[in-house]
This record gives sequence, structure tokens and C-alpha cells, in this order.
Amino acid sequence: MERLQARLDSARAALDTLLELTGKKDVSRLHRDAAIQRFEYTFEAVWKTGKAYLLEIEGLNAASPKKVIRACLQTGIISEEETHLGLQMVDDRNLTAHTYHEKVAEGIYRKLAQYADLMRKWLSEMDKRAA
Repeated sequence: MERLQARLDSARAALDTLLELTGKKDVSRLHRDAAIQRFEYTFEAVWKTGKAYLLEIEGLNAASPKKVIRACLQTGIISEEETHLGLQMVDDRNLTAHTYHEKVAEGIYRKLAQYADLMRKWLSEMDKRAA
């Protein structure tokens, strides 16, 4: 349980750094690209926390981000609508290697506030259930 709590704390700290850069309009490319980088490491921290939560609390073994998201739907941590957004988030995370394409980078940046809200809710629900 201590290890899971450490993962939750680490994921929340990563999310806080992402929130510093989301929801702003007319940002520079540097700001946008920094926000996307923060999204990358925040997403990694959150899905891996979900994986640890599922194994430790729910007894489920899910080895990939999409499997973790679907298992979180099964256990009621996130809703069906949130699951669809989460799966889209995985796809966008996979596209972040292509931020040199302006349209890809701009599209991902526009979704970051919504993704951050989902990750905040996801972490909060796991934290509540693990307590």
C-alpha cells in the first residue's frame, strides 16, 4: 500500500506541472511543446499508477495503457465516456513523437486541459478507494 501511495503522490505531482501549462490560448510553440512534454510524463505516471492500483487493490493484471483504462472502466473507477476519452488520450500520447507536425501538436495541446481533468479524476478515485 505504501508503494501505491508513493505512485499516487508522484502522479499528482506530475499532473500539477501539466496544469501549470494547460488551458491557455495563443501560446508560443515553446509553451505548447513544453505542455505536450509534461503531458507525456504525466500520462506515463498516471497509467502506471492505474496499473499498480489494479494489481494491488483489485487483483487485476493489465499490462498496457489501454488495458489499464478498460480495467478501470470494469471496476467503476472511470465511466464509459471517460474511458473513450482515455483511449483517445493514449492515441494522442502515441502521436506526441510527431510534434514537429504543427497540426498534430496544436490538436493535442487543445485537448490537454480535458485530459488533465480526466487524469485528476482518475487519480482521485484511485486514492479514495485505496484509503
